Amino acid sequence: MRELDVKVVGNQQIAPGIFEIDFQLPEEISFRCGQFVNLSVGDGGHLLRRPFAILFYNKQQRTAGVCYQVKGEGTRILSQKREGDRLTCVLPLGNGFVIREEEKRIALIGGGVGVFPLLSVLDEYKDRDKHFRSYMGFRSAEYVNTFGRYDKRSDALLVATDDGSFGKKGTAVSLFFEDFEQAKPDVIFACGPTPMLRALKAGMQERSIRVPCYVSLEERMGCGIGACLVCVCRKAGGEQNVRVCKDGPVFEINEVEI
Repeated sequence: MRELDVKVVGNQQIAPGIFEIDFQLPEEISFRCGQFVNLSVGDGGHLLRRPFAILFYNKQQRTAGVCYQVKGEGTRILSQKREGDRLTCVLPLGNGFVIREEEKRIALIGGGVGVFPLLSVLDEYKDRDKHFRSYMGFRSAEYVNTFGRYDKRSDALLVATDDGSFGKKGTAVSLFFEDFEQAKPDVIFACGPTPMLRALKAGMQERSIRVPCYVSLEERMGCGIGACLVCVCRKAGGEQNVRVCKDGPVFEINEVEI
């Protein structure tokens, strides 16, 4: 984990209220897919950095990117940053996703801004004899983003929207269950809104699916350093709590109460 001064190399809107900001690091850093970065918003009035999942990392150019949704004053200020601006960040943070050697077929299930952490999985394992089937869910056609990146790196890509304006009407989870017999995954990675993850967990239990499944709870993080306790959730089957930013954000789906 390092605290670094980084230079903005791009910041563009990719969907309504959703931006991708890319920055150059002063030195090489080791990342694992699914980890996150605590990024400053670049003004003196907002002291807490914002946690964002790492979208990609280019080792040769020492560039990384994150996507974020404008929800408050801090992210609004961040959306106004331009090429050449300086920010500070702490990275890498969290435990990330790991694909074991014997796991060859991987299902990626992402909903809304939850598609971003999963893109880093495709980026890290693109040349390692792994086969990906990706399931993306969005509110409507205007919110569909990163489609080209997923399409290029996935063996199969299925997209759903709530209103049916792009792809199939439904959710990423419904697409996955419809395609399960075709996919036959060795492991499942998922990230998205809590209702989506609950539907995935319930659907797996109803269908007696015993495939290992790991979920990123990055949506629930606040400060990203374990101080604010916004991200606390309860471990399944007990009274012990975990902090998503410190103990996660990736957990086995039955490890925590969703």
